[in-house]
Parts: sequence; structure tokens; C-alpha cells
Amino acid sequence: MKKPDASEGQYASERISQKIVELGDWRGKVLGRIRKLIKDADPQVVEEWKWVKPTNPGTPVWSHDGIICTGESYKTVVKLTFAKGAALKDPSRLFNASLEGNVRRAIDIHEGEVIDETAFKALIREAVALNGAGKKKKAKLLSGGNPQIAKADGAAPVKAYIAAMPGWKRDIGRRLDALIVRTVPGVRKAVKWNSPFYGIEDQGWFLSFHTFTNYVKVTFFYGRSLTPLPPGESKHKDVRYFDIRKDDEVDEKQLASWIRQAASIPGWDASSSK
Repeated sequence: MKKPDASEGQYASERISQKIVELGDWRGKVLGRIRKLIKDADPQVVEEWKWVKPTNPGTPVWSHDGIICTGESYKTVVKLTFAKGAALKDPSRLFNASLEGNVRRAIDIHEGEVIDETAFKALIREAVALNGAGKKKKAKLLSGGNPQIAKADGAAPVKAYIAAMPGWKRDIGRRLDALIVRTVPGVRKAVKWNSPFYGIEDQGWFLSFHTFTNYVKVTFFYGRSLTPLPPGESKHKDVRYFDIRKDDEVDEKQLASWIRQAASIPGWDASSSK
């Protein structure tokens, strides 16, 4: 990501703060709240002030490896336009404007309306991941053929990880991902420590998987709470493993049951790990 210099960033942030104050009504409150949600979802977001013209004083923009979204204010609406919105999943159907195009999507917020904050932050994280995925080189394979993918939230980095899995393991990755998505609608995704993670928003992570030379290891972070127990033991008392090898005939019904059980209980908080 090309970073603006400190003076540019400071000017943009000051200008956005000034805009919020100038609005002085419900629109300012909405824009201020949206700004906070974006920063919560992506602490590394860059604030910019773009498209200054004689007829337009400028527009607030939030970027990370490219534009995430803009924040425009009109008489009756605050409009958040996502630069690559058409490529983002929107299970909560936040997008309600600019639905006809092939690239952008927008969220129009009117006076008195309340946005789903959890879904909005998930949308921001996915937009950041999508921007970053478009800039990545071919993934390096680490020990055991495990893809090296940078930490990021959203479906895009998980998709990049699976695409980089070598040979027959790629098909296992795709099948695992599809099974998890079918079993847990709205599942949260991320890549951490070069492994795809799956979780529930505000509840933690319940599963990850990792590529080894001869198998793909599925980790249930609280697997000891599942019935029947996944077969693989761990030095961590709560963790259980399930290994999938090349010619294994996986009992998808049983695997889906473990996934469903794991998603229904509080998960692992990765931020607490040192």
C-alpha cells in the first residue's frame, strides 16, 4: 500500500473531523459513528480527502491497499460507496443502493436508521482483504507444502490460501471450506499463522486447518467438547484434531456434525495468544 506522508494523513483526518462538525445534525453523528466502526474493523486504515473541486469541497475516503469506501453526505442521506462492493459477499444485505453496476455498491443511511454494526465491520474487513489479495504475488510454500499467506480477515485470504495448496490437498481445502460455509451460514473467515480460521463474530474461532506433507490437519480448538471426540489428540487439553489424507473417504455427515457443535459453543480468542 502506498502510504501518504504524515502531513497528508493528518490533513485528511482533520478535514473529516471538520466535516462531521460542520454537518451538525444526524448526518454528522452517522458519519462519525461509521468512521469509528471502520477504524475498529481495520486499525491500519488510511483516511484520505479526495476529489476537491470548485463545486465540491471534497469527500472522506478510507483506504487500505486501495479505496475501501467513501462517505458522502447529502440532504437526506449519508452514502457509503464501496469501490469493489460488487465483489463482496453481503449476507446481511447492507448494500441498498448502486446495485446495478458491475463494480461499486453503496449503503444509503437515512435519518433514524441504524446499521448492523457487526455486519458492517465484517464487510470492511472483507474489502480490505480483497484489496490486499489483488496485490499479492504467488504464495510461497513453507514446510510440508503449507502456503504462506499474510494475516488478514475475510474470505479473500482464505480463498488465496486454498488456491495455493499443492496438488490433491487443494481439493480437500475447497471441500472443507464449502462444508463449513454450508454448515455455519455467515461464518467469519481469516488467515492467521498461515492457516485458514473459521469463527463466529464476537464468539471466537472454532476451527482451522493446516497443510502438511501427507495430510491436511483440521483443528477443533475446543474439540474435547464434541461428541464423539475427533480422533486426534493434542498436548493442549481442549484441542482435538482430524487428519485427512489423499485417499481417505471422509464421513462428511460426521464432520459437519463436529463443525456444527464447535460453532455452537464459545470459541478461542486468538488475541489472547502470545
